[in-house]
Amino acid sequence: MVEQQPTISRQRMDVLQWTARMGAVTAEALADRQRTAVATARSRMRAAEKRGLLSRRAPLAGRPALYTITRAGLRASGSRGLEPARVSAANASHLIVCARVAAALERCYPDHSVLGEPELRRDERDCGRPLASALLGTVRDGQPLVHRPDLVLWPPGIGAGLPVAVEVELTVKSQRRLAGICLAWARCRCVAGVLYLAEPVVERALARALAHVEAGERIVVVPLSALPLASGGPAPSNANAVAADG
Repeated sequence: MVEQQPTISRQRMDVLQWTARMGAVTAEALADRQRTAVATARSRMRAAEKRGLLSRRAPLAGRPALYTITRAGLRASGSRGLEPARVSAANASHLIVCARVAAALERCYPDHSVLGEPELRRDERDCGRPLASALLGTVRDGQPLVHRPDLVLWPPGIGAGLPVAVEVELTVKSQRRLAGICLAWARCRCVAGVLYLAEPVVERALARALAHVEAGERIVVVPLSALPLASGGPAPSNANAVAADG
């Protein structure tokens, strides 16, 4: 006899697929996305964890736990070409904020699609070319280095326009590296523009890098604090302008 797979509700399927696409998410971000209580979102994720579909990691004390998809969850959700994400103390803060940003972008731009870096990596691997990534000037083993954004805001429908790359910057990179990335984005023609959501100390470093490479027309910097939560409020005006260009 063929063993019957347990039925997965549409709601749980959505949680699994979103987690797989983003790489790692939090109950707080899921609550923001679904406009529900954090306790409700956490209950849903823990139920999926008990079934072996999600894995929970909490490497940072006092910060939200991160949930990633398991291989069983990938099979159950039909998430093709994706892999379980790795969570560590080094990347946890960035993953937590990216999940929050992804949820907020979905609410602010409901007619757009929000892609996570794992999903973009898969799609670019499948088609063999950059879809929303910048090519850096240096090469490795004869291949150009690709800089992928944390998230992609994709307009609806075929031929609706180019996507907007979204970068989440929490810490200051070296000025040389930051200027190189900004220059690569300024030259990138597969995106309509780039939206940086940054902490205050990073905003200043970004402003210097943008002035150095003269990329202010292609890249918009918005304070991370301007990102609206589920309680309401409009999307940041600069973000609206970049999305409209797409």
